[in-house]
Amino acid sequence: MLIDSHIHIFPDPLAPKVIPKLAAVSGYDNQTDGTLSSTLEKMREWGVDKGVFLNIATKPSQQKSINDFCASIASDTVIPFGSVHPDAPDWEAELERIAALGLKGIKLHPDYQDFDMDEPRVLPIFQKARDLDLCVVVHAGFDPLSPKHIHCRPSACRQVLDACPGLKLILAHMGGMRLWDDVERWLVGAPVWLDTACCAGQIDPIQLERIIKAHGADKILFASDCPWSDPRTEKVMIEALDLSDSEKEAIFSGNISRLLRL
Repeated sequence: MLIDSHIHIFPDPLAPKVIPKLAAVSGYDNQTDGTLSSTLEKMREWGVDKGVFLNIATKPSQQKSINDFCASIASDTVIPFGSVHPDAPDWEAELERIAALGLKGIKLHPDYQDFDMDEPRVLPIFQKARDLDLCVVVHAGFDPLSPKHIHCRPSACRQVLDACPGLKLILAHMGGMRLWDDVERWLVGAPVWLDTACCAGQIDPIQLERIIKAHGADKILFASDCPWSDPRTEKVMIEALDLSDSEKEAIFSGNISRLLRL
């Protein structure tokens, strides 16, 4: 079983407009056209059995439409996460609606939503998500959208974890894209899950293996960041590490299955 814990898609009318813009910003070649049908077709080709589909409300006004879209695509294969925007006056009610819709979590992106992880105004969002038993995925570390300002640093993530015990927090990009020394300092051993999205070719395999062994393979989630990375590349990265078969199986599917009760 292979479950990709970090996939992005867009509604069919938006994908042709959004994907070229994001590709230009990121510098990555897109592996799908950003639609659900294209992504499911590629998943079958790549041998990915299920995926966690992450959507982001980049404006407060987008919350409801995004979460309605997420609910509409849910299936045994498609596990969608919703989103709220910190500047939306009704984010709390929308979190409650997300839970009522049966979605298992939310995605926040500090760069696209313009907040820093340690801002006091966002802590209540994490606390409310915890109280609703919703997982929270956060983009962590460098992002090409705002390369000169890191909105989500490992040290700030540790502050959130300390202030919000019991939170089911997933930090993308192994806890902080290009900030893995800080990940080792602040996050290794903490009650947090780290995903492997877009890490192949970015992180030194020696450091990756060291982080996984120190943090615990039971808190690592296989992820690609599709369409910006081919999950087969991320899979090869994990398979090459000196980990047991049971540890690799946990990373590829077991951990996310237990976390989301799939």
